[in-house]
Amino acid sequence: MGFKCGLVGMPNVGKSSIFNLLTEQTIAADNYPFCTIDPNIAYVEVPDKRLESLAMINNSQNVINASIEFVDIAGLIKGASKGEGLGNEFLSHINGTDVIAHVVRFFSDDDIVHVKGSLTPLEDFQDINLELILSDLNTLTKYLERVKKSKLSQKEKDNIVSQLEDLIDHLSNDNFASSFKFSDELSSLNDLKLLTKKAMFVIANINDKTDDSEIIEFKKNIPEGIQMVAIDVKTEQDIAELDSKDQEAFMKDMGLKEGALSRIIKKGYELLGLKTFFTSGPKETRAWAAKKDFNARECSGIIHTDIQKGFIRAETVSYTDYVENNGEQGSKSNGVWRQEGKDYMVQEGDVIYFRFNI
Repeated sequence: MGFKCGLVGMPNVGKSSIFNLLTEQTIAADNYPFCTIDPNIAYVEVPDKRLESLAMINNSQNVINASIEFVDIAGLIKGASKGEGLGNEFLSHINGTDVIAHVVRFFSDDDIVHVKGSLTPLEDFQDINLELILSDLNTLTKYLERVKKSKLSQKEKDNIVSQLEDLIDHLSNDNFASSFKFSDELSSLNDLKLLTKKAMFVIANINDKTDDSEIIEFKKNIPEGIQMVAIDVKTEQDIAELDSKDQEAFMKDMGLKEGALSRIIKKGYELLGLKTFFTSGPKETRAWAAKKDFNARECSGIIHTDIQKGFIRAETVSYTDYVENNGEQGSKSNGVWRQEGKDYMVQEGDVIYFRFNI
């Protein structure tokens, strides 16, 4: 389990270029609208140096990182929710993602056309968000009619209808579903897939000519809580061509603590509330991503549903204790190896061995 990140935005804002950078792919990133039609998909390993230490202790044959799926979705335009620019098809591609990375262009370039003829970052951002809202309003209106015709009791029906109408009013005022307080009844409606309920952050596509004041002004005018990651594709490409020692020096000179991929991964984990736990042995050392509120039994189900069904206990130790004590035997000898029940809240970096019986 990792997460699926969809890159969305207006045509020609640099989604495909950023996709190529993050995934080391070479898909077309040409200078015309709708260069991308079908979504491009790539899986990327989540870098984690802790895996190397665990694998070394256990002499593991295989090391498996957690992974992220990036999806480069074709450019949306105003009117997409009504089918403009193949909009309905493109919007449907967003449905299967966990996080929306909204790519916004913050530089002018005479060689890269803009669909509006000039650079309008805030307007571009608002246009795309409006299409997401309109798409959700269309979904909710249809769902509301289904509820009214359903075989639910009148009391249940009236309750859900009232809440759906409140949600429709909320979106009609240009608000996202993510800022609406969902009741247990609405939260349990799994078939109610709303685009604006998804986690979202902005990727600011910048270059050395980007005016910082434009980004500052942009931040002032977007909804509170929307976070931003700035990426200079050309600079990142230059960094990638250097050896590791020169990369560190170059990034320090540029004021960068880490590369674009690491920053995107951290942002996704933060917004989705994910943590990492490990399994490690002679055969395999592996990182697993889980929701922060997942207990031991729920985490075991990420590995295999049979383990969750037959869960007995979790034998666990923190990553730091595991490494300091040179593995399982040392951890047991020094009293840091613990046995936990199904309700144990797995911590970031736990090394776990699940006991189960089928």
